[in-house]
Amino acid sequence: MRRLLIAPAKKYPYLVPRKRTAQKMIKMKGLKNIVFDFGGVLIDWDPVYLYRQVFETEEEMHYFLSHICRHEWNIRQDAGRPLDEATRLLQEQHPEYAEEIGYYYGRWEEMLGGTIAENVRLIKPLKERYKVYGLTNWSAETIPVAMKRYDFFCDLDGMVVSGEEKIVKPDPALYHILLDRYGIQAEESLFIDDNAANIETARQLGFLTLHLTADLNLEQWLRENGIL
Repeated sequence: MRRLLIAPAKKYPYLVPRKRTAQKMIKMKGLKNIVFDFGGVLIDWDPVYLYRQVFETEEEMHYFLSHICRHEWNIRQDAGRPLDEATRLLQEQHPEYAEEIGYYYGRWEEMLGGTIAENVRLIKPLKERYKVYGLTNWSAETIPVAMKRYDFFCDLDGMVVSGEEKIVKPDPALYHILLDRYGIQAEESLFIDDNAANIETARQLGFLTLHLTADLNLEQWLRENGIL
C-alpha cells in the first residue's frame, strides 16, 4: 500500500517494496469488468505521513511502525475488528506508547496522501467500455472517510470492502463475494492490485490479472493491451 518507500524492507519489515519485474503483454478477449484494489493503486495511504509529525527521528518512527502498530495489527481491523477494541488492546500491551497508538485511528485521516491521480483518471474512460469495481482490504469504519473525500467512488459500479465482510485478501472467499454479488465472471474480469499474494489468488480463481509495480505505467499498459 505504499507509494513512498523511504527505507529498505529488511531493516523496516512493515515496508514491503513492490517487485520491479517486467509485465508480460497479454491479449484481453471477452473482457467486461475492471476490478481495482484501492490502497497503492487508487489511493495513496501511508502511516508515515502522520507519524513523521509525531516522532522526532525517522528511527523512532520506523521502530514504532515495525514493532508496535505493525501491519499484522492493522490487518485485523481490515478484517472487521472494531477500532476502539484494537486500540485499547494495543495500549494495554504497550502503555509507554498509549498516546501514539491512539493517534493511529484518532488521526487516521492524516495518513491519506490523496488519490493516485494518474490511475484514478482512467476510471471514467474505462467505464465507457467496462463495468468498474473495487475490491479492497479496508476497515469498515475508515472507508466512509475515504469515500467522503474522494469523488471517484461515485464512478464505481460496486465494491467489496473486507472490513464489512470480515474477510481479507488474499482469502478467495472475498473474491467470491464480489463475483456473486455483482453477477460477474472471473474470466471476464481484470484484477489490478499492488500485492503479489492478492494477485496470485485472483489468478488461481481465473481472473485476468495485473500486478501493479512501481515501474509500470498503468495507462500505457492498458493501451498497449487494447483495453483503453
